[in-house]
This record gives sequence, structure tokens and C-alpha cells, in this order.
Amino acid sequence: MSRTVHELDRTEDVRAALANPHLVPELPPAAEAWDPLPERSESLGEGASMAWLRATVPRFSSGETHARRRALVEAELRRVDPAELRRAVASRPGAAETDVRIRVVATLAEALGLREPDAVAEAVTVVAGTYFGGTDPAADAAVAELVGLVLGKESAGKEGAGKEDEMEVAAGLICLLVQACDATAALVRHATPAGGVSAGGAVGPAEAVRAGAAGAAGATGGADAAAGVGAGAAVGVDTAEGAGTAVAAPRVGATASPDATGGADGAPRAVTAPRADTAPRADGGVCGVGGPLVEEVLGETLRWDPPVRVLRRVAVCDTRVGGREIAEGEVVVLGIAGAGHGEAGGSLAFGAPPRECPGREHALALAAGILAPGPRTSFARLHHRDTPLLLPNAWDYASAAALVADGFEAVGTTSLGVAAAAGLPDGVAVTAEATLALARQLGGGHFLFTVDAEGGFSDDPAQVAELARQLRAAGAAGLNIEDGRGDGTLAPAELHAAKIAAVKAAVPELFVNARTDTYWLGCRQDETEARLMAYQRAGADAVFVPGLSDRTRIGALTARLDVPLNILYTPDGPGLAELAALGVRRVSLGSLLYRTALGAAVAAARAVRDGRHPAGGGSTPSYAEVQTLSSGADQDRRSDRRSDWRSDQRSG
Repeated sequence: MSRTVHELDRTEDVRAALANPHLVPELPPAAEAWDPLPERSESLGEGASMAWLRATVPRFSSGETHARRRALVEAELRRVDPAELRRAVASRPGAAETDVRIRVVATLAEALGLREPDAVAEAVTVVAGTYFGGTDPAADAAVAELVGLVLGKESAGKEGAGKEDEMEVAAGLICLLVQACDATAALVRHATPAGGVSAGGAVGPAEAVRAGAAGAAGATGGADAAAGVGAGAAVGVDTAEGAGTAVAAPRVGATASPDATGGADGAPRAVTAPRADTAPRADGGVCGVGGPLVEEVLGETLRWDPPVRVLRRVAVCDTRVGGREIAEGEVVVLGIAGAGHGEAGGSLAFGAPPRECPGREHALALAAGILAPGPRTSFARLHHRDTPLLLPNAWDYASAAALVADGFEAVGTTSLGVAAAAGLPDGVAVTAEATLALARQLGGGHFLFTVDAEGGFSDDPAQVAELARQLRAAGAAGLNIEDGRGDGTLAPAELHAAKIAAVKAAVPELFVNARTDTYWLGCRQDETEARLMAYQRAGADAVFVPGLSDRTRIGALTARLDVPLNILYTPDGPGLAELAALGVRRVSLGSLLYRTALGAAVAAARAVRDGRHPAGGGSTPSYAEVQTLSSGADQDRRSDRRSDWRSDQRSG
């Protein structure tokens, strides 16, 4: 049997077709007769099959039946917080070695409260292969297994209407999971370099996504979207038709045999997508998109290179769309990829009312959780915990050693302390040598430390990158660079972003904490968020706003940022616990300890002069204790010299 196929790709025509109640998704061909209410034997899922699933899910329903089934799915989604979903998928154990599809489905299944989420995920991958057509006894068995896992044995006693209702709920949940499978993996793959999740984890700005995808945007979709969610809408129920194939649909008015477009029903053949495994990084961290905001990358991907490129509808009665008469039974192919180019954020990729994907936010959360930069080093991981990293700032080897000996996991340096110790002013780019010298001393002690390098001691990004190389070679785990200048003004955000990008390109493993001095200098505070976003897009691993203590503004920033927010502790500002509750992930002490030490030294001298005992008592370290602190570095230096001597002897 041949059918006329109409192609629509203008945005207004595609929207009109999606809103037309007489154009409905086409039910894939059933391989066997379907019993609308399968009898339950000893196995909870007995009688459930691919044919039953297709006939029961919202995806292939229409009219009042579709509305009822969609409402069931929406109720399930309301129980799942997208933000929690994003965190869960990002931190899922073994994520680096897990197939993206398994990772997505298991995370969603767990969030929905299902038993054995890993077993659910394995079964869903089998079902996804034939969801849009075809037969597979293994898929039928997997559907039956999923019904049991979704409903649980406590539901086994229900009969009649109660049984039918619970089976409809089960089908809706399976629909969510199946449609979360291949399409979300495809979205992740399309949003990363070379079409895959790379070990390097780096991707260019969102504009690069557009440029790279534009050439492919006109092509028919591939196997990526076999699970059939609109542009990777991981938990959509209505929006996709399966993958497109390399075979184009006939032009309007032409006729085609059922096999012309690859499927027995005229739909594009649903080809099983290749695995979209994440590649483990050398440090075992999560591979991720670096540089631009994850949301921007996803938005550009959905707009220019969506995993699902076409949607198919069949007319249930004569109708009219885009100035064309469409007869009952004729097929309409909607070019979502082309029509979406004019839609910011690729909105058509998730369909349109009344069949718009209700899981858009959940879909993007799952993809963002996989793509977002994960902590790559031990120092970076300190910024991704529920408790903020309290970072004390040292000014010499002994102060750093004392802090580490007292249990602090990492230390920073204080540019004021370094400058003052050298008799130089802070913030005017004259302490580069002293800063490097301290970094080399701290590196000899094997401390986990980060360096405050003012503005990088140069306005040349290449020179700042060279400084970063030298600091990393000295042993630094991180670098703090600020946009404030010694004259009380702010450097252009574009220049500071260029410095950040240059450092990350030169030394990717160096943790860059990008500081804006809008509050510290009390100027242009309305630019704070825009500057932080620009620095985040440039590749900053964290951002720092010293001088900001307003709780509402801190909370607003943590809600918007993808990277950790660093706040400077002030005695009259929020405490550590309150900052943690606001979402702050790093709290620096800045020059507080150095200034406190200066004050204590003067107070001790004054007390002796005035005939009193100095305050401090047992908190003042003994001569021997200070000797012990510094002897570690001396032993390391002697060991390094012996190693250098042996190397020279071998090379000579």
C-alpha cells in the first residue's frame, strides 16, 4: 500500500501541524494480537509485551485517552526535582565507565522510586531497540520484567479496573524510561566534540556548537534518536517519531511504498543507536563540557543539531495545514531540525501544545548533569561537597605548614601577606617574583595549595598563561586571578576572560578561581553576575566575589552559576554554616590571618614592654615546634638536590 507523504519544514507550518488534533502519531505495527488487559499469572508482568506497551503509552495515544495517560505521566514527573536529578546523574557511582543510556535511565528510575534501578536500566535498553517498530522476543520479555519492577509484588492482588489503572501507570513509567534512553545519550553526544563524550572534556563556546552543527543541520536524522524523544527530551512522552534515516521522504504528492522510508509503516527506520559511552579521564573524574555554560551548549545543540530531526504524523481525517489539503491516512513529515533554527533554545525539539514534552526541564537536567564539568583533581573535588572548603591563606612556608598540621586540607596564599613581607604594595603587579618564590617553597612541602596572583601580573593573556605554567610546575593546584586594578578600577571583562581562557588552555589541570572586585572596590556592582558568567564561560573552575555578604544576593548567584561560588569570610557577615546553606562552596580567609598575626606580634611585644605576660599562652607554638614545621621543607629540598645530583651523574 502506498501513501502520500507531505513534508513541512517552515516554523509556522510545523507549529500548526503539531497543534492540529487531526494529525496524530502513528502506532508502530504490532507483531501479534494484543490483549488489552493481560491476565496475570505467577509473574507480575505476564502478558505484557511490546505490542501492549505501544498500545498503552501516551506517546501513541490520541484524544481523551492521550490526555488521561499524559496526566498520569505529568503526576509522576512532579515528584522529581530537576535540580536533584542533575546532581544525582552527575555523581552517580561509576559514571565514567557507564554507558550514558544506562546512567540516565538508572538515575531517573531511582528518582521515580523504582526498585533495582540498574536492572530497570538494562531492561529499558532492550525495549528501546524496538519501541518504534520491529519485533524481538527479548524486548517482550524485557517489558514483562519492567512491569514487575515498576509495580512491585504488592500490587499483584488487584483485579478489574484497579488492575487496568495500575498497568496504565506502569506503561507510562516505562514510556518515560524508554524515551530517556537513546535520545538523551544522543543529545549528550551531539553537544560534545566529535559527536561523543571525550576524555579531554573540552568543548568550545556555544557559537562553536552552532558553527559545527550548521553543516549537518539540513541532513536527515541518524540512528541517534531511535528511542524517539524530541531532541533528546529525556523524559518526553509525545514529541518524537524515532530516528530519521539517510533515506529522504518522498516529495509532496509523490507516493511511496511502506518500505520506502525504511519502516513497515512508512516511518523512518528506528536503528539502534551506537553506544554513547563516557570515556574515563585519567583521574577517574566525570568527563564534561568545559568553557561555556552547559545550558548554552544544550540550547545551541537543540537549535542546530537536535538528535531527533523529524516528527511524523498521520491524518485521522481530512484536514488542512500550511495551505495544503491532507487526506485521511496521509503522512506528514515535520522537519524539526530546519524549523528549529529560528527558535531560541530549540523549543520545537520538544514539540508544541497540546503534545509538548512535559519533561523538558528533566531532560535538560539529565544532559547537563552529564555534560557539566566534573571535579578533575583532588583540589577541585574539595569544591564539590555539601560543606564548603574553608581556605586559610598563608604568607610563608611556616604559616602554611602550621595550618596543614592543624588539619586544614588545603591552603591559599595571600597577596597582601606576600607583598607586605617583601616591603611592597599589594595589587599593583610588582610581586610576581615573590609569589613564584613562595609557590616553590610551598611545593617543596607537598602541600595542596592555590596561589593568589592578583590580576596575573600582566594584561597579556599569554604572559599570564606562562605564569600559570610556572606555578603549576612549582606544585600549585590552583590560581586566583582578579579583575580589580591597583588604581581602583576594573579590567574589562573580556580581557579577564581572555586571561582565564589562556590559562585553561595552557594548564587545563590548574584550578582557576576567577575573582571579580565589583564589591571589593565598591564599583559597578550591577555587572557582578554578567562578569561571573563571562568568566565561567571562559573556563573558570570557580568564581570569587570578595566583599559580598548580602545573603539574598549570594543565594541568587549560587542558583545561577554552574561553578562553585567563593566568598570571603567577614566577621560581620554570614558564618560558615549559613554560607553552606546558601550554596557557597568555598570560603576564603584572605589576609585575615596575616593581619591577625601582625596584631598578635605587636600585642605580645607591647605586653612585655608594659610588664605583662603576652596573651596566647598554650596557642603559641614552641621554638621546637616551629623548627619541626620548617624541617620538612629542608629535608625535601635536600632530597631534591640529591636526586638532581644523581641525575647529573647518570647523564654525565
